[in-house]
Amino acid sequence: MTIQVKKSQITEIRNVESDAFLPTESGNFRIAITPDDRGMEHALLYVDGFSESSNPLVRIHSECLTGDAFHSLKCDCGAQLKKSMKRIQDEGAGAIVYLRQEGRGIGLEAKIQAYALQDRGYDTLDANLALGLPADARDYEIAATMLKKKGVKSVRLMTNNPLKVKGLTDNGIEVSDRVSHMSGLCESNRDYLKTKKARMGHLLDVE
Repeated sequence: MTIQVKKSQITEIRNVESDAFLPTESGNFRIAITPDDRGMEHALLYVDGFSESSNPLVRIHSECLTGDAFHSLKCDCGAQLKKSMKRIQDEGAGAIVYLRQEGRGIGLEAKIQAYALQDRGYDTLDANLALGLPADARDYEIAATMLKKKGVKSVRLMTNNPLKVKGLTDNGIEVSDRVSHMSGLCESNRDYLKTKKARMGHLLDVE
């Protein structure tokens, strides 16, 4: 069926909000897009009723092409994303703030360069530093902005990273509870997770 669009409707259609229904293997979500001032487009994946919840379950997830799309075992990112989608569906309310901050904010090319250094024996932190890059270049202001757009003031945050808690609270979102979020531990990423715990302050049980 072809939909005929009148000229008078064109402006209205062009201004339609980027917020739509998204069925997934984990269940039904909605997805809303917010661009930042650098032109990066970030996604809010949420369950209907999310904004009406007084203290929703939220996951801030930084983009990881290798883990999220290619199911790499070098990290736990893909497993964490999948688990967070299921937990939110089980909860019946909540959201994933999906930030386009690949490689802890250093970008995909630099991330793969860091992988090449890891192949030579560098740990994940030293690989970044050897490239002249920060250990973690992420910023969470846009995450807070996306939550505020939905009227959210307080969340239960699924994370093992204290910097995410600080990033939200510094930008005006209360974190009422930190919910531990372990998933995907295997021999291929055990050293990666040990480095996160020992050198980056993540709250992990990797034994």
